[in-house]
Amino acid sequence: MNILFWIIIWILFAVAFLGLIYPIIPSVLFLLGGILMYGVLFTFKHFTWYFWLIEGLFVVLLFGADYIANMIGVKKYGGSKAGVWGSTIGLIAGPFIIPFFGILIGPFIGAIAAETLVNRRPFSESVKIGIGSVIGFISSVITKTVIMAIMILYFFYQTS
Repeated sequence: MNILFWIIIWILFAVAFLGLIYPIIPSVLFLLGGILMYGVLFTFKHFTWYFWLIEGLFVVLLFGADYIANMIGVKKYGGSKAGVWGSTIGLIAGPFIIPFFGILIGPFIGAIAAETLVNRRPFSESVKIGIGSVIGFISSVITKTVIMAIMILYFFYQTS
């Protein structure tokens, strides 16, 4: 039975990482779900207040990393709030419109559309901002992957 329980926990962790590619999946909830599932199926005795404080700080970092990396990517290339919002909308819609490649094309097109339509920027300038949004997204995925891996490693450290 323990093997089945661990499989469930690992599936929750794997779905959390899948959420890095499909932003509609709430990665943080699946990651925390895996941790809580361990507590329910095995024991909560390893999870002190200090453990929850550390994991909570990592959760805050996960939420911040997504927005900040996207904002920096767009702003570094001269984008505005409209570009950040367009990129974010494209990030969510992209994978549904164009499976797999939509995760990169969505933010790119969203930032271009927002900057061109809302701020009336020249197309060439909007394309640079779109490239910045893709760079910001890739930076965000890398950062969140590292943070989530640290959270899981800390979980295993506490439970061993």
